[in-house]
Amino acid sequence: MTQAQPIKPPKAAIKPKELITNGHKRIDNYYYLNERENPEVINYLNAENTYLDQVLAPVKELQEKLFDELKGRIKQQDESVPYKEGTYYYYTRFVTGGEYPIYCRKKGSLQGAEEVMFDGNAMAKGHNYYQIGGYEVSDNDELAIFAEDTVSRRLYTLRVKNLKTGKLYAEAIPNTEGGSFAWATDNKTLFYVRKDPQTLLGYRVYRHTLGTNTKADVLVYEEKDNQFYMGLGRSKSKKYITIGSDHNGVATEYYLLEASKPTGEFKTFLPREKGHEYDIVHYKDKFYVRTNWKAENFRLMEVPEGKTADRTAWKEVIPHRPDVYLANMDVFANHLVLGERKAGLTNIRVINQKTQADEYLNFGEPAYVAGIGYNPDFNTNVLRFGYASLTTPSSTFDYNMDTKAKTLMKEQEVLGGFDKNNYVSERVYATSRDGVQIPVSIVYRKGTKKDGSAPLLQYSYGSYGYSTDPGFSSARLSLLDRGFIYAIAHIRGGQEMGRRWYEDGKMLKKKNTFNDFVDVSEYLIKNKYTNTDKLFAMGGSAGGLLMGAVINQAPQLYRGVVAAVPFVDVVTTMLDESIPLTTGEFEEWGNPKNKEYYDYMLSYSPYDNVEKKAYPNLLVTTGLHDSQVQYWEPAKWVAKLRTMKTDNNQLLLHTNMEAGHGGASGRFQALKEIALEYAFMLNLVGERQ
Repeated sequence: MTQAQPIKPPKAAIKPKELITNGHKRIDNYYYLNERENPEVINYLNAENTYLDQVLAPVKELQEKLFDELKGRIKQQDESVPYKEGTYYYYTRFVTGGEYPIYCRKKGSLQGAEEVMFDGNAMAKGHNYYQIGGYEVSDNDELAIFAEDTVSRRLYTLRVKNLKTGKLYAEAIPNTEGGSFAWATDNKTLFYVRKDPQTLLGYRVYRHTLGTNTKADVLVYEEKDNQFYMGLGRSKSKKYITIGSDHNGVATEYYLLEASKPTGEFKTFLPREKGHEYDIVHYKDKFYVRTNWKAENFRLMEVPEGKTADRTAWKEVIPHRPDVYLANMDVFANHLVLGERKAGLTNIRVINQKTQADEYLNFGEPAYVAGIGYNPDFNTNVLRFGYASLTTPSSTFDYNMDTKAKTLMKEQEVLGGFDKNNYVSERVYATSRDGVQIPVSIVYRKGTKKDGSAPLLQYSYGSYGYSTDPGFSSARLSLLDRGFIYAIAHIRGGQEMGRRWYEDGKMLKKKNTFNDFVDVSEYLIKNKYTNTDKLFAMGGSAGGLLMGAVINQAPQLYRGVVAAVPFVDVVTTMLDESIPLTTGEFEEWGNPKNKEYYDYMLSYSPYDNVEKKAYPNLLVTTGLHDSQVQYWEPAKWVAKLRTMKTDNNQLLLHTNMEAGHGGASGRFQALKEIALEYAFMLNLVGERQ
């Protein structure tokens, strides 16, 4: 018998391009891979996909088994907990075999006749990708605005449906922002956000009258600063249509228009001011304002209608607290509900506005996530909230804020014999190299040995102030049941420990994020949760940047790394303002046209810092139509790693040729990507079952 020939990986052609910034020259050998329509580029991506299939052929059966396992835990015929808005109860349901939700409602009571508003399965027919980007029902309950995306570029087409007749109106407005639309009270005027199809930034708000030519739509607001993101909606009180412009962690501005006066003029709530961020909730004759004005961790204030631009009229309701981050709020006729973060955990605080008595809901687990749900009614004493932990499936509760009675409305049903008592969660703290304590949430199956022999997957994100909370994943059970430990590192760059946690992990302090992750890895090894031959790391998008930086800094710590849609070509992307979302990111990473930021970015950008050395086994995933992180970033990174790395470890690139940043659409198709990631890791620790 002859020994099988090793499978040869594809190699992208080298085509040097000189890039000069701030007097500094870089040579990018794979710059041309950004030519999406170039057959050579498409052929290269397809060749990488073929190579991945060949390398992972020995675990093809495992991959299929994992997919069946993941799918088998999902209750196929399922339904959400209904919520009441106006005279209707709204809910979504899934049918056996259905990839997409069916959006339904019942009038008067849950015993009423079901009305199907949108059947996602029927609407998705003929499309490789499909997503409904939200909907809004008119005040007379007869019409619905909805938005659909069939390409996965987050450019939605806005449509209007008559819910009584099922008729679709002729309007089909392209390049809109999904979920950013609102009805006026006349049931015929609607407002929507138009996106720039190049940068994908929402930048204009239009007024449209149902049944008229969209070319006659009236421009009512235009955002001139391309560093601001924009959204639009209707206030909980239904009195106002609101435009919100947000400059990533730097400034906020709201504009209001009474929904009963659709041809009126939007007026500023409070003019934008660098460093001031705020949210608003309108109730009766006043606004509640969550604000960081003289309050790094935010405080709550209130202000009468008509005086919002006069900050001397703002009255403090909840003061600033250095150890508590005020994350969000909801307002009821007799109660005020706050979402807070303290010591890295989420809390829900309920305040009786008549007695001022307050309480924190008790959840009783060391690592969990709890959040205020959708509560459209002011005049109720029942709070809808969500809860999950590393061992408790996602749950929906109704809480009576007067009697303190807590009712479990639904717990995600996990099929296949799942028992939460078979799993253990922990909360530990690892010391980063600068002495800061980093929270780590850990889960494993009972009986898993903590003697250094267990494989472990360490996950994190660490950017944009996005907190990675310890929630539940039925998919994760496939790793836990095969002996894996799973750990979430709550590193700086998120907001788990308050606003300062975020500020200390961005801009010129970004390297704290990477250092924290590596130091958590070393803690897990030192404390016998795993060892370097069985430690895996995973992150996506900005978390993919984290993966790239980590394996440049400490490749010896990891057996394998999964980098999903990774943002790895930081400098080149941030220099190109034509790329979607670049300008809005300057306050996260810095503007590399400024030499100080250029030099700092260049010192950690994964693509620019690939060296001739050994790297861990690596699985990189992307989508050809990705609007957030363009496919060519991971493609270039893999191409460069192939020529530079000195090891024989696996280097695999998977490009979904039909999807974007969020991967495949549909509740089952997305599981195939998870099965691929798990098979990659399990194969490396010798697990083929």
